[in-house]
Amino acid sequence: GRVIHGQRKGAGSVFCAHVKHGKGAACLRAVDFGIVKDIIHDLSRGAPLAKVVFRNLYQFKKGAELFIASESIHMGQFVYCSKKAPLNTGNPLPVGTMPEGTIVCCLEEKPGDRGKLAQASGNYATVFSHNPETKKTRVKLPSGSEKVISSANRSVVGVVAGCGRAYHKYKTKRNCWPRVRGVAMNPVEHPFEGGNHHHIGMPSTIHRDASAGRKVGLIAAGGTECLRGTKTVQEKEN
Repeated sequence: GRVIHGQRKGAGSVFCAHVKHGKGAACLRAVDFGIVKDIIHDLSRGAPLAKVVFRNLYQFKKGAELFIASESIHMGQFVYCSKKAPLNTGNPLPVGTMPEGTIVCCLEEKPGDRGKLAQASGNYATVFSHNPETKKTRVKLPSGSEKVISSANRSVVGVVAGCGRAYHKYKTKRNCWPRVRGVAMNPVEHPFEGGNHHHIGMPSTIHRDASAGRKVGLIAAGGTECLRGTKTVQEKEN
């Protein structure tokens, strides 16, 4: 039968994450405002990182921190981190202050963990409802499940940038090419070609120590014949 397209491409290789060249951990900041200085590509994650420069609270200098960049964030944009921050894309603020239906990312699972949920590229969580009595907020995670968290948990407004990677990742692109049969080639291109019709004209088996140009076909085959008949089993005598 015909070999399907996926089998012709091969099994591929085991995926290994590129964690060696990571730019650093992306964490939220409690109270301050800064300016986005650069958008960084991180090899260890799918989403880009935003380098935000803040003023040092104790010394007369500036420090930079990394945030997971949300869509439509740009260099030179102001990032405000507080409870009374405006509801703009890229600003981290508590989910209890957001209206219902707000799309957020980099959501804290527990207060103070600086962001654990919805951090992959293109992911986002949705604020469903608030309970002022228990100070809890119900959110819908990227998996579709709902989770009740504290209203004091912070999150970044917007969707994580870098969406569409899965669409381009599984495209064939330059990895699948047509494979011409050896009997259909010219005699100078393959050992199996020659003659007026497609036939090998010699045994297709070849020993393992053959040269590179001759080592084609059934390499070091143990047996290529078709097994016919039944195997007779002799009963043991008691």
